[in-house]
Amino acid sequence: MEEQQEQLKLQQDQEVVQKLDIPDSAPRDISTGNPIFDISNTSIYYGDFRAVTDVSLTIYEHEITAFIGPSGCGKTTVLRSLNRMNDLIVGARVEGEIKYRGVPLYGRDVSPIAVRRRIGMVFQKANPFPKSIYDNVAYGPRINGIRGKAKLDEIVEKSLKQAALWDEVKDRLNKSGLGLSGGQAQRLCIARTLAVEPDVVLMDEPCSALDPIATGRIEDLMQEIKSQYTIVIVTHNMQQATRVSDRTAFYSVLRDDKSDTRTGVLVEHGPTAQIFEDPHDSRTQAYVTGRMG
Repeated sequence: MEEQQEQLKLQQDQEVVQKLDIPDSAPRDISTGNPIFDISNTSIYYGDFRAVTDVSLTIYEHEITAFIGPSGCGKTTVLRSLNRMNDLIVGARVEGEIKYRGVPLYGRDVSPIAVRRRIGMVFQKANPFPKSIYDNVAYGPRINGIRGKAKLDEIVEKSLKQAALWDEVKDRLNKSGLGLSGGQAQRLCIARTLAVEPDVVLMDEPCSALDPIATGRIEDLMQEIKSQYTIVIVTHNMQQATRVSDRTAFYSVLRDDKSDTRTGVLVEHGPTAQIFEDPHDSRTQAYVTGRMG
């Protein structure tokens, strides 16, 4: 009975994916240095609260872009807007424009489900499904209609290798993903994301709960896969941003004492070396040197 329910759920998910997709005017381009996201004068609200205001930013493909800044500055809110995860929050709305490969991401004919197929997300806390390691990775391809065991085996192996996890789990693929260590579980979630061949991978502080060794493996992994994917990462770790990212965007908090409100603002963005070594704004300088928390 449980297996039948699982198959029914997979069939229903597949039907939704087939019916809803990003328009064909958003083709994939594998060349380097082209804009993949254009964010223009974008403000994001949760009800009446304006979490971020007037963000304008271009993110380029096959690069790693880091979002840095103090807590509450809106960097995760902006990250989540790139694959419409904020749609799941009641009262959330976006003003301004976010384009993905030239297509308005919030256009009426754009499906959030299709957006999340192309723009995957790895969360701060590893969240393996209560399934086997194999089924964790194969779940997305199955939703997309892949049924043949040989093809699924190929996808699972490839994705686990991309996530630098294959050698550690190849002899226990039928064991539960919940039994992995923290670092392994996070790499399993990355493999699960890569299995559906996304265009972009968003990472929300993926190493915050990991030890230095596991963190190093995730960072090495990001460098290895950026030739195939565009990566945007939120991190509080300044050293991590300098180690892994090509470009960095610094966000801060703007306070209005009269109204006793605060909102996140994008202070500046540019090549990572420039942001950390020669920032243009004094607020960036204060943050990257540790004089502002």
